Amino acid sequence: MTVQLANKAFSEQDIQAFEPAMKIGLLATVNPDGLPHLTMISTLKAGSPATVTWGQFTEGSSKQHVRQNPRAAFLIMTLDRRFWRGKARWTHSETGGPQFEAYNNIPMFRYNAYFGIHTVHHMELIGHTGQQALPMQAVILAAVKTMAARILAPARSPKPVLNSWTQAFFNKLDNLKFLAFIDQDGFPWIIPAIQAQADGSGSLLLSTAVFGSELSAIPDGSPAAVLGLALTMEDVLVRGVYRSNQVRAGLRCAAVEVDWVYNPMPPVPGQIYPPLDIRPVKTFR
Repeated sequence: MTVQLANKAFSEQDIQAFEPAMKIGLLATVNPDGLPHLTMISTLKAGSPATVTWGQFTEGSSKQHVRQNPRAAFLIMTLDRRFWRGKARWTHSETGGPQFEAYNNIPMFRYNAYFGIHTVHHMELIGHTGQQALPMQAVILAAVKTMAARILAPARSPKPVLNSWTQAFFNKLDNLKFLAFIDQDGFPWIIPAIQAQADGSGSLLLSTAVFGSELSAIPDGSPAAVLGLALTMEDVLVRGVYRSNQVRAGLRCAAVEVDWVYNPMPPVPGQIYPPLDIRPVKTFR
């Protein structure tokens, strides 16, 4: 699967739609092991018709990933459920200049006593889908089918990868979920996967009744990342092996066999599973 993106520039209407601070912005990157990573970055917007910019105010893995591998994908969703997806190539960052000043004049950062934008990242636009509308009726139907499949034909996992909080978080139907994988051109790609739910403690299950053509085109066995996020600013990222074209309780589904869990939330983003060794903290006098 190689996503074809006919739009090579943002229109003036696109640029204006990306300006509000209250929106969903996602950045998919490729980690040093060639695996997909997905991060919420609300500052994503068009820097010009041919560029994408985003402001950094916290630390996290994605900021290092783009410096090592500049290929990225993005998704921007407005509060009225319009969304744009695209691919871009990171070019450089800056700690001053007009874009830096503009970001720090946004009320969210100008009047924040704890942090402001300290770095602005610039990306060259490769292409984008144009405006799309989230098909809510199809999403709701897919969520119901996913729930029926996991309840009627539950999976058995030998490993407790997903703790009870993470399972409950993914099973909350009004939380947002998005899936990322590495496309054949080496760029990541993002697919809305709001119907995804925890399938026991070791995997996620999602009906292919919505965005089915894209989900079915992902090669079986590909690495995939799924970001779950709530408007309460909670989120969790999982990664594992993608399993396509499954049938559960007579329903067509896909699954992600999870083997890695990551906490993207500040103040300390970090890996949750597999558990990391506890190391002593040394102080020097």
